[in-house]
Amino acid sequence: MNYEFSDLLRLIDERSTAFRAVVAAAPGLDAQVPSCPGWTLSDLVKHLGGGDRFWAAIVGAGSADAPPAEAVAARAALEVPQERAALLAWLEESTRLLLGALRAAGPESGCWTWWPASQSPPTSGAVARHRVQETAVHTCDAQLAGGAPQPLPVEPALDGVEEFLFTVCGTPSAWAHKPTAFDFHAAEGRSWRLTVDGDGARTTRIPAPTAARAEESDAAGASVHGTASELVLYLYDRIQADSLRVDGDAGLLDLLRAWEPEKK
Repeated sequence: MNYEFSDLLRLIDERSTAFRAVVAAAPGLDAQVPSCPGWTLSDLVKHLGGGDRFWAAIVGAGSADAPPAEAVAARAALEVPQERAALLAWLEESTRLLLGALRAAGPESGCWTWWPASQSPPTSGAVARHRVQETAVHTCDAQLAGGAPQPLPVEPALDGVEEFLFTVCGTPSAWAHKPTAFDFHAAEGRSWRLTVDGDGARTTRIPAPTAARAEESDAAGASVHGTASELVLYLYDRIQADSLRVDGDAGLLDLLRAWEPEKK
């Protein structure tokens, strides 16, 4: 589903606020993040806040063939406060910088992205859409570190399935195996088909499955069913396929997860 640019900015703000609330309530910043092996909660904060600042600089630079050198250097040398209140203030400022850059640019402004050949355009609007998902998934990571994981809210989760398929999976790079399709069905009533073949990978929206459409459903090599939150967390490798209902050849999902198509 497509959200207005203003909705994307609101969702970034909402998920960032939720992320900060989890960090503020955590027993300690040294808590391990099980879904990000080797990271502490402090590392996760640095990653998310640093990402906000990095993308703020990219959006602000406009159309380019590479991210600004100063933004790359700043991210590599990034240091964050160690005291919790100061760290939370730094994180809030990071989100403010990102939202300010996005508002100033508007949704159609071109900028460098790492997905130039995907189904997502290299624009500030696509950056906003992706940052919603980065922030939503990392909020789940932070909740998991605190021992109280929660599903993604339905609004960002429903868009998250499509955003992942468009941005991460979409590519003109040839699929090295027999052509097939993967269907993803959200319990909330939305479905997508990822087709992979010699021309690459592309996603389309499809009707939700019904008994009357069983034959069309059989066209997919594998079909994955779950809530929108479960599908997003599966696509981001936070949960495994055995947490979902999979029809068809589950082994195809292993091929898809192992595939690393070029983005250029």
